[in-house]
Amino acid sequence: MSASPLVLPPVRLLPVDDLARLALAVPLLDRALRLTRWAAPYRDVDAMGELTGDALAAAVSELGLDGQEDGLADTAQAWGAAVDTGLLAVEIDEQAGESTQAGEPAGRALPGETFGRVEKGDPREILELWLSVAESALAEAASPDYESLRGVLDDGDHMMLDELDWDPEEEADFLDAALANLYALTAMDGGPEQRPRGAAVPLPVLAASLVVPDEMEQPSDAVLEEVTEVMMRLDDHFRLLAPTGLLDYEPVDEALIEEDGEPDGVASGADDLDPEEISRYGMVRLTPLGVHGMRERLTEAGAFAPALGDLAGRPGAELLAALANFPDHAAREEAELWLQGREPVDAARELLAASRGDDEGGPGRRLMCQQSIALLGGDAEPALREVLDDRQLGGLARVWLTERGAADVPAPDSAMVYWLTVDTLAAQLAADDDPGLLTELVRDLVARHDGFFDAAWRVDHPATADVLEAIGRLHPDRKAAKEARKSAFKARSRAGSTPPA
Repeated sequence: MSASPLVLPPVRLLPVDDLARLALAVPLLDRALRLTRWAAPYRDVDAMGELTGDALAAAVSELGLDGQEDGLADTAQAWGAAVDTGLLAVEIDEQAGESTQAGEPAGRALPGETFGRVEKGDPREILELWLSVAESALAEAASPDYESLRGVLDDGDHMMLDELDWDPEEEADFLDAALANLYALTAMDGGPEQRPRGAAVPLPVLAASLVVPDEMEQPSDAVLEEVTEVMMRLDDHFRLLAPTGLLDYEPVDEALIEEDGEPDGVASGADDLDPEEISRYGMVRLTPLGVHGMRERLTEAGAFAPALGDLAGRPGAELLAALANFPDHAAREEAELWLQGREPVDAARELLAASRGDDEGGPGRRLMCQQSIALLGGDAEPALREVLDDRQLGGLARVWLTERGAADVPAPDSAMVYWLTVDTLAAQLAADDDPGLLTELVRDLVARHDGFFDAAWRVDHPATADVLEAIGRLHPDRKAAKEARKSAFKARSRAGSTPPA
């Protein structure tokens, strides 16, 4: 296994105070806190820390869940969360614990130290408590459900508990992987603040991300069947997790589920369904609170999970290096946050200086610099004029000035035009952009410049040969592709290098 940490796209986080307010409104946490207050000064519990006698019915009433189908289960879940997180401290009498039966008083539960800290209203204490509640619910989701357990026990004394087809550790890993993928999809799509409610991730898409190999273009029937099975596992888990505030979940439409317990045709037909129809197969999204919680969990597990704004106080060189790996929407927002509070001309000078270099990452830095300074207004103009004669920066400086209608912008010579062309394409190739878009780009570049290949191989840029070889692979015209390969050979010969094996 690789020692490299998992690197995830940056996410937008709400302010801590806003997250704390959302946490206090989460059904499971709200119920756990209400039961903790209700338990004061104490309530009798059995040896397992559960409420005894009429106390459980009273707790159901305290939460206003009388008469609801899941009222008893929801109350027991909230009580368990309060105990697990330390909101409630359970004190069991040692002798009573050994001699009493389930449901008989053996001790008491009373508000614990955690409750005292949270009641002071510190937002970070509240968020820490909420995450503990969510962790408790995740552990519960990974455990065998009561009905499955009862089915094993009711089948006869010869049945052993270990015959239950459920591995809690494996199920916990499965659920963690699903939530990590959901986090990554949320970050790539802009996060819950930028996406409409209807843009939640379809459950089949999330299931496929856990099953279908990246290199598999057309999943086999066996893989599609596995996607459907995974989707139903996720449906069970997400129904349980909805009260935690981690996610918003629209469950699978019961009408789609056949007698065998799986939706009909979900794996094979989902691609052809309209948005309203696909939503019947389940839709899930991380809430803003869920994004915070998952980032905390992933970071603790060793992943690199940045938040937008982390680079606001860092040097320009760090900004440009990071932006090359960000999705477009995140790169723009991070650049905007970095520019805030800086004088435009100073910010432009710092970014321009940081983008110089003949190293492999140079083209990517200059592309990020170009996109970042595009956010600046006319106050930055002096910094751009200072680099007009710079071999690496003069081209992008002219683009910036021309786009703003600046006067007296000297025309670039052909060497600068071709250098900028090679540099820009090298950055696009390094970013591993959509092959279709790259094909269009190289075709347009060649079409716009007469004698492109005869001039391009002479460009004094470290990536010239690589760019020409890429054009040879990507250009749809066979004649142009052949010319590109010949020019790449000339460029390598001129540089005294040999083609890669």
